[in-house]
Amino acid sequence: MSVEKVAVITAGGSGMGAESARRLADDGYKVAILSSSGKGEALARELGGVGVTGSNQSNDDLKRLVEAAMKQWGRIDVLVNSAGHGPRAPLNEITDEQWRTGMDVYLMNVIRPVRLVTPIMQAQKKGAIVNISTAWVFEPTTMFPTSAVFRAGLAAYTKLFADTYAAENIRMNNVLPGWIDSLPATEERRLSVPMKRYGTSAEVAATIAFLVSDGAGYITGQSLKVDGGLMRSV
Repeated sequence: MSVEKVAVITAGGSGMGAESARRLADDGYKVAILSSSGKGEALARELGGVGVTGSNQSNDDLKRLVEAAMKQWGRIDVLVNSAGHGPRAPLNEITDEQWRTGMDVYLMNVIRPVRLVTPIMQAQKKGAIVNISTAWVFEPTTMFPTSAVFRAGLAAYTKLFADTYAAENIRMNNVLPGWIDSLPATEERRLSVPMKRYGTSAEVAATIAFLVSDGAGYITGQSLKVDGGLMRSV
């Protein structure tokens, strides 16, 4: 009997997280979805999975999600970490509390669930983690200050994780979406993209599906731009 593949998706109630859950379910994964709105639970039911309403800023809620997946299927093969939206303000007007919130939204949202799933993947001797980050990691913009700062930290964390766990066949990569159709569309932003269009959540989800596949088995510690050519620096 073939072993069921299981994917856990955080902040998966809408946008790129939800589309990733749909794509992975189409690829044969059983899915466990966390969202704060309740949409993740509804989507999980639609996809034949399990859902938890809670926050990726709560260790307890994340533990409930992981425990639900393990109770249902006994394994976790994939973790996809999505995120909400952190504070935005002129740089020197961002308060200490807003910086702390930004860290919770854009960095700790990954570190918390990774702590929980890594021992499970170690026992399985295999696992793949993908974090949905942003195209502006290495070329930051004042439009998204807390995102740029803490997702640069996420890129460093990803490399450290890869160094630590690659020998155990556990991989971690980031996808860096640019202007995607889950964001408000403007003509100025569209024209700034060499492909002259917004990307789709489905395209991001397809990239994630590749990165967790066996075909990407030699890829870890990377940050892959999915932005229509918007950012072209090495």
